[in-house]
Amino acid sequence: MADLWADQREAKRQAVEPLAVRMRPRSLAEFAGQPHILGEGQLLPRMLEADQLTSILLWGPPGTGKTTLAEVIARHTGRHFERANAALIGVKEIRQILADATRRVEGDGRRTILFLDEIHRFSKSQQDVLLNDVERGLITLIGATTENPYFAVNSALVSRSTVFHLEPLDEPAIEQILRQAIEDERGYAHLTLNVHDDATKHWARTCDGDARRALNALELAVLSTRTSDAAAEIVITREIAEQSIQHKAVVYDGTGDDHYDTISAFIKSMRGSDPDATVYWLAKMLEAGEDPRFIARRIAILASEDIGNADPQALQVASSAWQLTERIGLPECQLTLAQAAIYMACAPKSNASTLAIGAAGRDVREGRTVPVPKHLRDAHYAGARELGHGENYQYAHDSADGYVVQEYLGVDRTFYEPVDRGHEAVIREHLLRLKDRAADHHPRTDLVPEQSSRTES
Repeated sequence: MADLWADQREAKRQAVEPLAVRMRPRSLAEFAGQPHILGEGQLLPRMLEADQLTSILLWGPPGTGKTTLAEVIARHTGRHFERANAALIGVKEIRQILADATRRVEGDGRRTILFLDEIHRFSKSQQDVLLNDVERGLITLIGATTENPYFAVNSALVSRSTVFHLEPLDEPAIEQILRQAIEDERGYAHLTLNVHDDATKHWARTCDGDARRALNALELAVLSTRTSDAAAEIVITREIAEQSIQHKAVVYDGTGDDHYDTISAFIKSMRGSDPDATVYWLAKMLEAGEDPRFIARRIAILASEDIGNADPQALQVASSAWQLTERIGLPECQLTLAQAAIYMACAPKSNASTLAIGAAGRDVREGRTVPVPKHLRDAHYAGARELGHGENYQYAHDSADGYVVQEYLGVDRTFYEPVDRGHEAVIREHLLRLKDRAADHHPRTDLVPEQSSRTES
């Protein structure tokens, strides 16, 4: 009779639980994806096989299996399992869990796993409460977070833990999870279910690596399609699949890793002269709600940092795009940003100006300050002439071609070295001609020898 009641309770529990909860893997063998963590010979399976589990941090986007993996680990080790959400628990409750874990170790020697979901929501002082017991091994911490733990978690706690980075599940893994839900007794094995292949492929693509979202879509499709006839076939077509998941969710955290990683990819794609990748990362940021003014600023920076005088027009394009973005806003400014970003990607590249200001800045900071030559000093005040200021200064426009051989620094330095690309190739030839004219003129012997301050970057 007791077994019957237990079966009835289990049936009632499963009746109200979402499909994504019912289908959580019960062992590592059932776990789909994450081969870099769970594949043969990887660290985590070796730790579990040797029963040498240390505190770990599971970092990854939603729906990649962080909570499920923690439960599988606890089930595998047989340790006492405590589960809490950092957004809902306070220090008092954490201290009680730690005290109970200590008594458990001292009593029957059984160790405790504390699974702390959303650990990044704990303040640094709250995280400190865990440090002592984690270090002494009285408790094994499994922290789960969507935030980068190297920023969101105390460095002391990170150093005492092993960090595992879970990646978004690929499409074959999502399709495997969906097929298992269709065929498994915990899912829809009791139904006559015909899910078209293009339906599962659509869910696998549009869920963006989130298994929970794919399973929720399957569940919604089944519940909205089934009839009162339990034996009737339920057919899930591509059209039904599209309706059940609606719009694709763009995986993007506007203040965390997604923000920095995507803008980094956007900048590097423009620098690498790939307009297709450039406009893709731009579209991702815009679809996810990134501030278009932030994007415009990054385009303007790249125009000087990576294009410079190879295409001086790039800076004007970036400036205009920034101004128009400020004035017209979304959605229209996406056209302006796309035009500007594609222009940057297609423009010839030079970082000569970037290297020049960097090298000159190092000379100013680290070298002896060069005095302004007297003939270049301001001579527009009383007494300046008596000090020799402006004496022998040659006005360049008095020359027929607007150039005179004259010292402007007083030491022999070369900071700006234009590349042989785009308009800088023209500048390079022009500067070489001027340098030859200066060499043909009487050579200076009172200059400090050149000491290159440039470093490879």
